[in-house]
Amino acid sequence: MSKNIVILSGAGISAESGIKTFRDAGGLWEDHPVEQVATPEGFAADPVLVQRFYNLRRAALKTVTPNAAHIALARLQSEIRARGGDVMIVTQNVDDLHERGGAKYVLHMHGELKRVFCTACDFHADWDGDVSVDTPCLACRTVGTVRPDIVWFGEIPHHMDAIDRALSQCDLFVSIGTSGAVYPAAGFVRVAKHYGAQTLELNLEPSEGNLYFDETRLGKAGNTVPAWVENILAG
Repeated sequence: MSKNIVILSGAGISAESGIKTFRDAGGLWEDHPVEQVATPEGFAADPVLVQRFYNLRRAALKTVTPNAAHIALARLQSEIRARGGDVMIVTQNVDDLHERGGAKYVLHMHGELKRVFCTACDFHADWDGDVSVDTPCLACRTVGTVRPDIVWFGEIPHHMDAIDRALSQCDLFVSIGTSGAVYPAAGFVRVAKHYGAQTLELNLEPSEGNLYFDETRLGKAGNTVPAWVENILAG
């Protein structure tokens, strides 16, 4: 049985809980062009619109719940760690469904809806309510510098050093619900293979990087992930 597992999760796992993805809407995210609401330039051009957009996304989290895939991964992480191994969940998703499903160790490489940071002093904080252009930073009290702690297009993903370290040490890399089109996440499978890990893809359809995986299992994450977890834990 694999003792050190790195799991990459993408939009496909959260879509089954009812969270829309901009790739499903022709480049729109909740009817907005991503350039408008997911770039530093968009924020600079219309901060009121961008804050309102993320306020709505943050509030929408309260209307969705973790699905069977989130819950199964949390169980896998707990049981493998109890046996002396490790399961690192790296997610491209900005929701909190992994944590609400029970996972304790999750790296959000693209940030989190329920966090903000200050562009003036770089103070990061958990945040559950609305943010406006008049919200002062909790640390430096500057007004107009608090923004969603989301990695927008053109920005560097979070936790890359920790992710690279985990990829170099894992013996199994699993990609769940990702398109294989967004870098650097799309390259993780090749990094893991370089260090000798086995690779598995669980997806609705083969990703763009499918040829790099040793095995592919197709189907909804809510079905394929719990079945795979059962197999791992029984092995």
